[in-house]
Amino acid sequence: MLSENYIYYPIQLSGEELDAFLEKGWYRMGQSIFTTHYISLEDQVYRVFWLRYDLQKLIISKRQQRLIKRNAQFTIAIKPLEITDELETLYALYKSGINFEPAWSVQHWLYGDQSMNVFATELIEIRDKGRLIAAGITDLGHESIAGIMNFYHPDYKKYSLGKYLMLVKMQYAKTKNMKWYYPGYIVYNHSGFDYKLFADKNATEVFIPELENWELYNSELTNRYGNGIASFFENQ
Repeated sequence: MLSENYIYYPIQLSGEELDAFLEKGWYRMGQSIFTTHYISLEDQVYRVFWLRYDLQKLIISKRQQRLIKRNAQFTIAIKPLEITDELETLYALYKSGINFEPAWSVQHWLYGDQSMNVFATELIEIRDKGRLIAAGITDLGHESIAGIMNFYHPDYKKYSLGKYLMLVKMQYAKTKNMKWYYPGYIVYNHSGFDYKLFADKNATEVFIPELENWELYNSELTNRYGNGIASFFENQ
């Protein structure tokens, strides 16, 4: 039933197991794996669609190449996750520049009330002359990479660092011979999440639980099943 949410708290999680969860439309939340087909925003219920990119089909457009070239002045480092005061300070600055309320902290977002990390988590740092200006957090599977968080200093908003981090993550995944990049979900009839589609719609798939399958993204498909969830709630 589409109204149900599911959640699982693994004690340990291999890369192959993470791949299997992601393939079924599940995603990390703290130290759990969960899935849902709807969320409540602004006192309304919205249908959500989980996304993934087929990295073998991904084509970087000229516009995206310009974004990469523009940000080539910054340095990139990829390392195992360590939550530092510097990282939390950047996240607090990021929160001050957005108009919605995210998690309290990086620690809370990734760990909740737990102390151990069951995921293989890596941190992407972007620096400007040593200054940390953006960070991206990913979980690695065997054939998949999940994009968990992207945040940046509000002074650098014009550099589109959130989208840039998505491109960096996908390029990094390709160097590791990953097949899939999972950025989370989009929300039907709510454009605030559509930035996740910017990379290459021809390489983007959406999970349709009614079909128990991933389908190539198109608006007609999401309209068909997005309207279905609205009808479900109207009849309750």
